[in-house]
Amino acid sequence: MVDKMFDRSHAVYVKNVPKKGRGLFSNVTFKVGDVIERAPTWGFDDEAAKLLDRTGLLEYYFVRSDSKINSLTGYVVFGFMSIVNHSSNPNALTVWTDEPSGAWASIVAIKDIEVDEEITQRYLNIAAYPKSIKFVDEVQR
Repeated sequence: MVDKMFDRSHAVYVKNVPKKGRGLFSNVTFKVGDVIERAPTWGFDDEAAKLLDRTGLLEYYFVRSDSKINSLTGYVVFGFMSIVNHSSNPNALTVWTDEPSGAWASIVAIKDIEVDEEITQRYLNIAAYPKSIKFVDEVQR
């Protein structure tokens, strides 16, 4: 089995993290403001959210901090950024852009990130998760 799975640019890789599951890690140094990944999305409304919340997809969809812009409840983000783990002290955040082709999500460094450091962000929808899911803040290597 492969220990690390890289993206095409070899800038990031995925590996299993004890107590967290899969996580995204840097393979290069990212500076504050660097775009780590940009991905297309699929948005859905409250009705679809009620269905998705009953599935494992709940753990992978995004809620926008600027959700007043439109009536969509959440977004499935395609690409590696969909497995960025939560941290109360994150080193990245999601930046949203709306384009004629749809909504796009970018994960952007808000701190310098070193090689082999886990890329993390603060989840906005933690209250929606089942109580059985325990969030682990510390970075495990």
